[in-house]
Amino acid sequence: MHMKNVNVTIIVPESLKRKMKKFREVNWSEVARRAFEEEIARIEKKIAAEEIDRLREESMVEWSGEREIRKWRDLS
Repeated sequence: MHMKNVNVTIIVPESLKRKMKKFREVNWSEVARRAFEEEIARIEKKIAAEEIDRLREESMVEWSGEREIRKWRDLS
Protein backbone atom coordinates (compact mmCIF):
# COMPACT_ATOMS: atom_id res chain seq x y z
CA MET A 1 0.00 0.00 0.00
CA HIS A 2 1.50 3.31 -1.08
CA MET A 3 1.09 6.21 1.28
CA LYS A 4 0.56 9.61 -0.28
CA ASN A 5 3.01 12.24 0.95
CA VAL A 6 1.91 15.77 1.65
CA ASN A 7 3.83 18.96 2.38
CA VAL A 8 3.85 20.46 5.86
CA THR A 9 5.34 23.86 6.59
CA ILE A 10 7.08 24.45 9.89
CA ILE A 11 8.53 27.66 11.22
CA VAL A 12 11.97 27.67 12.81
CA PRO A 13 14.14 30.51 14.06
CA GLU A 14 16.46 31.97 11.46
CA SER A 15 19.49 30.94 13.54
CA LEU A 16 18.36 27.30 13.43
CA LYS A 17 17.81 27.47 9.67
CA ARG A 18 21.37 28.79 9.22
CA LYS A 19 22.72 25.88 11.26
CA MET A 20 20.64 23.40 9.25
CA LYS A 21 22.08 24.78 5.99
CA LYS A 22 25.56 23.82 7.20
CA PHE A 23 24.50 20.17 7.05
CA ARG A 24 22.97 19.88 3.60
CA GLU A 25 23.59 16.12 3.57
CA VAL A 26 20.98 15.67 6.32
CA ASN A 27 17.46 14.88 5.12
CA TRP A 28 15.69 17.40 7.37
CA SER A 29 12.28 16.23 6.18
CA GLU A 30 13.12 12.73 7.44
CA VAL A 31 14.38 14.14 10.75
CA ALA A 32 11.14 16.08 11.19
CA ARG A 33 8.99 13.10 10.15
CA ARG A 34 10.69 10.86 12.73
CA ALA A 35 10.29 13.53 15.42
CA PHE A 36 6.58 13.84 14.60
CA GLU A 37 6.13 10.05 14.72
CA GLU A 38 7.99 9.76 18.05
CA GLU A 39 5.94 12.56 19.62
CA ILE A 40 2.68 11.03 18.39
CA ALA A 41 3.72 7.63 19.80
CA ARG A 42 4.60 9.27 23.14
CA ILE A 43 1.23 11.02 23.30
CA GLU A 44 -0.66 7.85 22.32
CA LYS A 45 1.13 5.87 25.05
CA LYS A 46 0.29 8.57 27.60
CA ILE A 47 -3.37 8.52 26.58
CA ALA A 48 -3.44 4.70 26.74
CA ALA A 49 -1.86 4.72 30.20
CA GLU A 50 -4.39 7.30 31.40
CA GLU A 51 -7.22 5.17 30.02
CA ILE A 52 -5.87 2.08 31.77
CA ASP A 53 -5.65 4.04 35.03
CA ARG A 54 -9.21 5.30 34.59
CA LEU A 55 -10.51 1.79 33.92
CA ARG A 56 -8.59 0.45 36.91
CA GLU A 57 -10.10 3.11 39.17
CA GLU A 58 -13.59 2.33 37.90
CA SER A 59 -13.12 -1.40 38.37
CA MET A 60 -14.85 -2.97 41.34
CA VAL A 61 -12.24 -5.73 41.51
CA GLU A 62 -9.38 -5.18 43.91
CA TRP A 63 -6.26 -6.49 42.23
CA SER A 64 -2.72 -6.58 43.50
CA GLY A 65 0.19 -7.51 41.30
CA GLU A 66 2.11 -8.62 44.35
CA ARG A 67 -0.73 -10.93 45.50
CA GLU A 68 -1.09 -12.33 41.98
CA ILE A 69 2.62 -13.13 41.72
CA ARG A 70 2.61 -14.80 45.15
CA LYS A 71 -0.47 -16.84 44.16
CA TRP A 72 1.23 -18.15 41.02
CA ARG A 73 4.49 -18.84 42.86
CA ASP A 74 2.60 -20.83 45.51
CA LEU A 75 1.00 -22.97 42.79
CA SER A 76 4.42 -24.11 41.50
